[in-house]
Amino acid sequence: MTTLFDPIQLGAIDAKNRILMSPLTRARGTREHLPTPIMVEYYAQRASAGLIISEATGISREGLGWPYAPGLWSKEQVEAWKPVTQAVHDKGGKIIVQLWHMGRMVHSNVTGQQPVSSSPTTAPGQMHTYDGKQDAEQARALTKDDITRILGEYEVAARNAIEAGFDGVQIHAANGYLIDEFLRDSTNHRDDEYGGSPENRIRLLREVTERVIATIGVERTSVRLSPNGDTQGCIDSAPETVFVPAAKLLNDLGVSFLELREPGPNGTFGKTDQPKLHAEIRKVFKNPLVLNQDYTREEALETVADGTADAISFGRKFIANPDLPRRLEENLPIEKDDIKIWYSRGAEGYTDYPAYSD
Repeated sequence: MTTLFDPIQLGAIDAKNRILMSPLTRARGTREHLPTPIMVEYYAQRASAGLIISEATGISREGLGWPYAPGLWSKEQVEAWKPVTQAVHDKGGKIIVQLWHMGRMVHSNVTGQQPVSSSPTTAPGQMHTYDGKQDAEQARALTKDDITRILGEYEVAARNAIEAGFDGVQIHAANGYLIDEFLRDSTNHRDDEYGGSPENRIRLLREVTERVIATIGVERTSVRLSPNGDTQGCIDSAPETVFVPAAKLLNDLGVSFLELREPGPNGTFGKTDQPKLHAEIRKVFKNPLVLNQDYTREEALETVADGTADAISFGRKFIANPDLPRRLEENLPIEKDDIKIWYSRGAEGYTDYPAYSD
């Protein structure tokens, strides 16, 4: 019987266990979106994960609206990432970078530009900026020339990822950001070949994935989707008609693994009554399937043992438990993180959580 602690092959990556660290925005970069030395320590502390998926990392200034988040469009950013990937590898770990275009979920205070999206919509609520939270701004609809440009930016970022020492990339197509805004009918109101039918709304995901595969190879390309529920005002009225075909497309392209973020009705960071789709997606996606969101130790063990998924990714549990795989395997206490300092600027709540001591 397969266990959570067995190794797994994720495309080109030999993962030593099936406990993945999911992407976690932590805002410890610079205003120029450069990784910083404290990030080297943070990721190295968590290298016992079977695979680290880095915090979401911007492919362009237009697409990166989170203050102090890192990017991967410049040579300076590539050089600043190299100590991070080297430190993880020195600890025997593997790390890929999550490539991010935030779409309408940015503010001009951070990017210096109007937000963009599939259609001219406005996200609910307020955006994080360098001057505190500010009301969301209306996005402009991407033109076809814009889409061509953005595909090129994904190509550059993917190439930069390999140069920076990452073992691969994950395309962020979830959580109400740009690709997700194309996928879902609440945000995609286009009447061209990128809108309307599910096949059309999947088009941008297909084109981005094909471009990344052509740049770095299918064995180093993975994708994250969030098929159910409302995320940041982004929801679909019939998600099974979009996300099951999207997963079939990704299977046909051969991506190395697919991660699904699926909240439930009692979710701790987002909740929904829309049913989870992993069972239907499992039928059409044959490479490793990774599930995420609120898994307890017992649920994770059972989900891998019964073959529902091949691995589980944990986010917040990795914040306060840098040695999470050991704690899960030995059933040691799981410490609580402090949400108030998720996005602070220093070591507190970042690198000062200790490993378990007997």
